[in-house]
Amino acid sequence: MADGEAGAYREFKALSEAADRKFARARDLPLYGGGDHHSRKAFKAYTRLWRLQQERRRELVAGGLRRWEIGEVASRIGQLYYARYLRTAEPRSLVGAYVFYEAIYSRGYFGAAAGAEGGGGSRHQALLIRYKELRFIARFLVVAMLMRRAEAVDHLAGRLRALVEETKAAYPKTNFKEWKQVLQELGRFLKADGAYKGSRSLRYDNLFDSYPSNLVSIARFHSKRVLKLKEAVLTSYRRSEVKFTELTLDTYRMLQCLEWEPTGSYQIAAKELTENGTVSDQSGPSGLIDIQLSTEISDGSLPSNPQKAIIYHPTVSHLLAVLATICEELSQDSILLIYISASGCAEQNMASQKYASSSSSHATAASSFSIDKPNSHNSPDNHLWLGPRGSGGKAQWQFHGPNNLYPEDLIPFTRYPLFLVIDSENSHAFKVIHNAEKGEPAALLLSPRISSAMPGVESTGHGSQFTYFLTAPMQAFCQLAGITSDIDTDTYANAENILFSALEEYEGILCTSVGLNNVWGQVVPDPFLRRLILRFIFCRAVLFYFHPEDHEQHLPTCLPSLPDSVSPTAEAIKTPILLLAENLVVSNRFRFRDSRHNKK
Repeated sequence: MADGEAGAYREFKALSEAADRKFARARDLPLYGGGDHHSRKAFKAYTRLWRLQQERRRELVAGGLRRWEIGEVASRIGQLYYARYLRTAEPRSLVGAYVFYEAIYSRGYFGAAAGAEGGGGSRHQALLIRYKELRFIARFLVVAMLMRRAEAVDHLAGRLRALVEETKAAYPKTNFKEWKQVLQELGRFLKADGAYKGSRSLRYDNLFDSYPSNLVSIARFHSKRVLKLKEAVLTSYRRSEVKFTELTLDTYRMLQCLEWEPTGSYQIAAKELTENGTVSDQSGPSGLIDIQLSTEISDGSLPSNPQKAIIYHPTVSHLLAVLATICEELSQDSILLIYISASGCAEQNMASQKYASSSSSHATAASSFSIDKPNSHNSPDNHLWLGPRGSGGKAQWQFHGPNNLYPEDLIPFTRYPLFLVIDSENSHAFKVIHNAEKGEPAALLLSPRISSAMPGVESTGHGSQFTYFLTAPMQAFCQLAGITSDIDTDTYANAENILFSALEEYEGILCTSVGLNNVWGQVVPDPFLRRLILRFIFCRAVLFYFHPEDHEQHLPTCLPSLPDSVSPTAEAIKTPILLLAENLVVSNRFRFRDSRHNKK
């Protein structure tokens, strides 16, 4: 081996170790409240490393560089792009992660090394590389899901299943229980997400979610002030919830619902990058990836997405610390959306919950927002349960434990404008926040206490029903009415047109209603929040006619109240739902009372 070749590889290894340290620091930081400088340092280190392997590839390969080492570098870059997407909500960063992951996969960086024990690699090392490949495909799957690349998702899911089986056969003494669970979770997730093939994206699409007939009404909408959605905190914590890795189905849907759908030019740019990556030089052992992510990827025709802190299975103290940090940085013209999907109580007769190690470290950050707890905490239905399977029983809710989130915990944050979405059987407990705010009246959307479904139709595998209506109302309507995924394409398209017209009409009524409370008035101009309100109106009306005799348990609630002009009994609200049910031939599953359908 020539000195130059050995020196090049030593330089690569030294840079790689330094970059790995920076990567670890960036990875361990929360994806909110700063920390961008660590991410930038890691990007800079890996950029330098990447350029070295591009410029001196032949020397590095001759010096001992393996394909999986290049794959590891590219995978870290993809992870940094994905973390930046979670931190900033920039679509460009999500594309960056996809491009790098696709290039890694198409060249089989990990596969060749894991499948061969020769070439200087031991059986143990081959197994370690195989684990890297499994984790890489799982990460690639999440990014492909968020990019809505259905074919790639199906292919990767099949490859992950095959790879787990291959590895189990090759290493029979190795425990693969964890990966078996991952595959089970993946199957449930894909079944729920793909229940209605061909359905539209959950993101805000100007072609489908913006109604030109109402633009003048919205532009002239008068309020004392107008608030914009710039920050959101999204979390879900339920027993047996549908999830894949650390992405639950409910937060996955809400995450996309609070983003703009990229325009055609953006999609073309992403496709070109992918194709360029695929046809790059693959002749050498390193398989050069010549990808330059330029600012041209950015979609300048769209506003920025709201930033979102996605918290996976937090303790209450962790959640409050995140809220405290974000509220302190909230600008004067902003409103914070807090979305929580959680069970109302712990599962009975299970092992007691272990305190998360991070609880104590977050307690100080949240202390400035603490308040005295009233003595009313003696009921099992006045809080949310943020925890895994717990001990259950009365003792579990007789104290303010680390897993019990009470409405009073959120009241201190009402010093700032809040838009609360609570999806739980105990959501009604959060009504007490209304008129108890500490400075800014909050907007509340609260789920029904009981989810609805046709008799004999399984509904829990679709995620939380209220969240489903807020993020994918057409699919939620079909699920509620017991319509399977084999619905005729033309029928489904006609149904979407009916829903489009209904929401357009609802928007016109809402924006011209006399007496609209200013809490709603100051957020109606924001496209994301307005869409949530319109879908709430639709959800409430649909459930009203699905359960005409038990409204208290089965209907969602909003506080302050919306005008009577958008109530379920208003003719303009009811008629489109009747048309939708007739189009899908499910009118008999609703009770429209004196509707024209019943008069036939």
